[in-house]
Amino acid sequence: MRNLKHAFWGMLALLTLLWSAAEPAILQPASFFGVRALAMQFTGIIAIGCMSVAMVLSLRPRWPEPWLGGLDKMYRLHKWLGITALVVGIGHWLWAQGPKWAVGWGWLERPAGGGRPLIDNPVQALLGSLRGFAETVGEWAFYAAVLLIALALVHHFPYRLFYRTHRLLAVAYLALVFHTVVLVKFSYWVSPVGWLTAVLLAYGTWAATIVLLRRVGVDRQVKGRIISLRYYQGVRVLESEVEVPRGWPGHKPGQFAFATSDVTEGAHPYTIASAWHHENPGISFITKELGDHTGRLREKLAVGQEVKIEGPYGCFTFDDDCQYQIWIGGGIGITPFVARMKHMALQKAAPDWPDGQTADLFHSTTDVDEEALAKLAIDAKSAEVRLHLWIDARDGRLTGERIRAAVPNWRDASIWFCGPIGFGEALKRDFAARGFPVNRRFHQELFAMR
Repeated sequence: MRNLKHAFWGMLALLTLLWSAAEPAILQPASFFGVRALAMQFTGIIAIGCMSVAMVLSLRPRWPEPWLGGLDKMYRLHKWLGITALVVGIGHWLWAQGPKWAVGWGWLERPAGGGRPLIDNPVQALLGSLRGFAETVGEWAFYAAVLLIALALVHHFPYRLFYRTHRLLAVAYLALVFHTVVLVKFSYWVSPVGWLTAVLLAYGTWAATIVLLRRVGVDRQVKGRIISLRYYQGVRVLESEVEVPRGWPGHKPGQFAFATSDVTEGAHPYTIASAWHHENPGISFITKELGDHTGRLREKLAVGQEVKIEGPYGCFTFDDDCQYQIWIGGGIGITPFVARMKHMALQKAAPDWPDGQTADLFHSTTDVDEEALAKLAIDAKSAEVRLHLWIDARDGRLTGERIRAAVPNWRDASIWFCGPIGFGEALKRDFAARGFPVNRRFHQELFAMR
């Protein structure tokens, strides 16, 4: 999470510093309308910069994953950037419209108009002639972006509708690119802030085009076929096994993939619940009925059905040199640990983890299915992992204190958590209060893609 925050605040700080260096007027006394002009330029640069990076992240690029901690963290950054663009964009709009309203209400006096200086630069003259049109385009694109970003933040908004409407942000973004190119102060383009803005706009425009053409992740997609389906009534979980005969590069336990079984629903992310074996190329998913889409999968999927798989993604891969690992799976968050145990059982003769490394798995669940729990126990035994089953109704809430009591060497361990975000944050704070280095050794998957 530290790198995530560094990337977010670092980008805002860089744009602010470069803009300040390019704008000498910030050090000079100015009238209200002079401050307004500066504020509009600054908020415009920040808002379009955030939207540009968010647009690039929507392509699910792999190169930032190792530094940012995985695609799940990158989607968190994408969300922060979208919210920042929304808030700063509203400020930009208020600076544009507010003074006009104040003049109309008699609260402000419009500055005396003067003749515009003659513009010799033909490019600057062309942009100046488009100013009115660019203002209109930007205003309506802003309204569309506000609506679409707001809908994306409403979790009760159905995913299938979110999938269709969120793509339209690419259209609004392209309109705002035009707005920016025309209205940004012309002198900025020969300064570092202009160079950086131009790069962001170009990269963002390319990303928006890929999104509109529905080409996101196509080079990482393979076709598979469902070969088995199994439903666990007690926990309302569907286990599906997909055969991927060719093209899949393999995956590490703990990674996830996007699966598409219905093009109208789009791609949904699921943690992979199986180890990779080249001689038996298959992928398993364990899906809990949590929403409108997952609640219908049991009726919509069928053996023999073709699906599209994209990935793998994620850095929740259990890679460290700690002698002990503590795994905590809350509810359906048990999935990456199932994959890890299957991998360990498969690689027991030639382990690819540090010699002597051991793990304690804590599975906290409110729902109970004896068959599913029996399979979990078998996986733990095969991988030589110590299983601590925690049923809330029987055992109460799993806490940091109970984990520490069960694992005396917890100070020397790394912790890997997957489950409800609030549960994970509570455990993280609890261990941090006991001096545990959570920034280095508490790994939490943020499996929320909107």
